[in-house]
Amino acid sequence: MHGEATAGDLLALDRVRELLRGAAVPHDIAWSPGFRPEGPSLDDTRPGDYSHLLFVCGPAHGPQVEDLHRRYRDCVRIAVGNSVLDAGDPAVRGFHHVLARDAPDTVPTLDLAARAPVPPAHPVVGVVLTHGQHEYGPRRRHERVAEAVTRWLNGRDCARLELETRLDRNDWRLCTTSGQLESVLTRCDLVVTDRLHGLVLALRAGVPALAVDPVAGGAKVTAQARACDWPALLPAERLDAAALDRWWDWCLTSGRALARRTADGFRRDGRADSAEGLLRLLGTSR
Repeated sequence: MHGEATAGDLLALDRVRELLRGAAVPHDIAWSPGFRPEGPSLDDTRPGDYSHLLFVCGPAHGPQVEDLHRRYRDCVRIAVGNSVLDAGDPAVRGFHHVLARDAPDTVPTLDLAARAPVPPAHPVVGVVLTHGQHEYGPRRRHERVAEAVTRWLNGRDCARLELETRLDRNDWRLCTTSGQLESVLTRCDLVVTDRLHGLVLALRAGVPALAVDPVAGGAKVTAQARACDWPALLPAERLDAAALDRWWDWCLTSGRALARRTADGFRRDGRADSAEGLLRLLGTSR
């Protein structure tokens, strides 16, 4: 009502909406202004316009729920898909009907989210950004790049997954081996990165990378994109939403096949890397 919304909350709502639409029951939805500022919120509704109030999902508990009973006192109030902690709670007793998913001394029922309509698939986007690399001194544009990229990503309809190439045995949020990180990357549809290894590891996994070089004039990200023959690169100086949009579309279409070919090429062709001359040097030194 006045707080956050979870994915489960919205799927539960979708399940109820599906039933109401199927039965041709007209209804309105009041959104939390913290989640959907454009509304409508409860404050935008007139209780006298409604015959029923549905409280969907979440715990039937607390002062916010009790406020509903006062505000909509002339409506038939129904709780559906809720957790009941205490059947004697005023928040529970204020409903005319409670169709709980779980309550003391009752058999639990399936959560509403389980049978909700299946939403359309969305791209899974790994995001690998850095705020470090101070060795580049005044050429650093890392903060500006990260702010622009994350602001742009927030407007894309995708599943964002923040990733870190740093490995750590003591931090459960981070991978501990490169194989673990590669397993995550292979499940992404796209990687957005301003890191050299964000670019290389994405392509190694056969996943297109939308790369931004965060160093003015270009540095190692630009150099590596060139070494990989990878075109989806933007310099910090020409970073804008329109350019990001163009490369986003390319990465999710033509870029998929090129990323797979690039990964195959890493494994099969004779493309040189900086280790090529190592054995010769070692041989010379013996």
